[in-house]
Amino acid sequence: MSVDVILGLQWGDEGKGKIVDYLADQYDLVCRFQGGPNAGHTIKIGGDKYVLHTIPSGIFRENIINLIGNGVVLDPITFIKEMNVLDKSGIEFRSRLLISRKAHIIIPTHRYLDKASEAAKGAAKIGSTLKGIGPSYMDKTGRNGLRIGDIDLPDFKSRYNTLKEKHLGLIKMYPEVDFDLEDQETAFFECIDIIRGLRLVNGEYFVNNALQEGKKVLAEGAQGSMLDIDFGTYPFVTSSNTISAGVCSGLGIAPNKIREVIGIAKAYCTRVGSGPFPTELEDETGEKLRRIGMEFGATTGRPRRCGWIDIPQLKYTIMLNGVTQVIITKLDVLDSFEEIKVCTNYAYDNKITEELPFDLVGVPIDPQYKTYNGWNTTVDMVSTYDNLPQLTKDYISILEQHLQTKISMVSTGPERHKLFSL
Repeated sequence: MSVDVILGLQWGDEGKGKIVDYLADQYDLVCRFQGGPNAGHTIKIGGDKYVLHTIPSGIFRENIINLIGNGVVLDPITFIKEMNVLDKSGIEFRSRLLISRKAHIIIPTHRYLDKASEAAKGAAKIGSTLKGIGPSYMDKTGRNGLRIGDIDLPDFKSRYNTLKEKHLGLIKMYPEVDFDLEDQETAFFECIDIIRGLRLVNGEYFVNNALQEGKKVLAEGAQGSMLDIDFGTYPFVTSSNTISAGVCSGLGIAPNKIREVIGIAKAYCTRVGSGPFPTELEDETGEKLRRIGMEFGATTGRPRRCGWIDIPQLKYTIMLNGVTQVIITKLDVLDSFEEIKVCTNYAYDNKITEELPFDLVGVPIDPQYKTYNGWNTTVDMVSTYDNLPQLTKDYISILEQHLQTKISMVSTGPERHKLFSL
């Protein structure tokens, strides 16, 4: 069989977790392919809300295998906390949760180094979540990292200490920050002992064998395409490839195994942390979007920056990912707006264009908008496309025409059932 991909088309927080949870029962495996515990995939089931940082979002569906792929960096402390939440909720998952032996480990001094480095940047900080993701990927590419498979080696503690001492040497370059390393190390090794009892696999073989057996695989991305290390708003990006190309390196599959690429986008736009955001609204409208959309980071709690939907940005990420269908989330947040704006072009360097500049950081962008009538009624209880207000249907149609890509589903609330096909 083949692999379908779900990933974010904006700056993250598009609602990927809910979509993965909703679609997961159509698959045999759900696999996270990149990122770390900076992800915050929120899933609401009945009256319960769960936030997953590392565990794939298919974990709530019975009989579905969930794999943490080799492209992920895993913090054992955060990971075990997630497991404890699932245990307390009575969810049986251990037999269905697998970890690739080639996934890299975030050790306590990765987080220590992250905190010290970010603090030293002052006003130039990039908005790191301080989870140790960047330093962990730096060790991965620097060929110093520790991997999940290493925890079963007799010299694991020695390898750990070598890496720790390297980090402590680097930390001396920065001003002091508060970090209880001894306490964190104790928790770390307790969590490592628990992980040793889980199902550790050679992920690349596991996924490819499943495909040969005719199994259906869903690859789950974290963050958003505009945070991709190569194609995002560099340097205000994450440390991994968040686009569909990252599926191949993050799971160990060939490009020709990918079938559908499902891109998730909000009906408006948000961003957490620093960096360029062409359609940002630093006014009452932006605050209204934040308030109604409850736009606060699931991982950090930070207020998200809000703005109108950005067509040039979305067409860029649709192109990069080879998106075959788009799902629009949080449509209900726009219910009370008299007018809704859509950025259709950028103005910069004395030209009007849909093309993003080489460096969004260094080029002042003047977004060009078209204004449309809002529907001024709630869509919260609507369960079919036919029952949507006509102006809501018009907005969806407008987006589809601009994006030149099929919009296959829309979401009108955080609950699992508030998602339907067009």
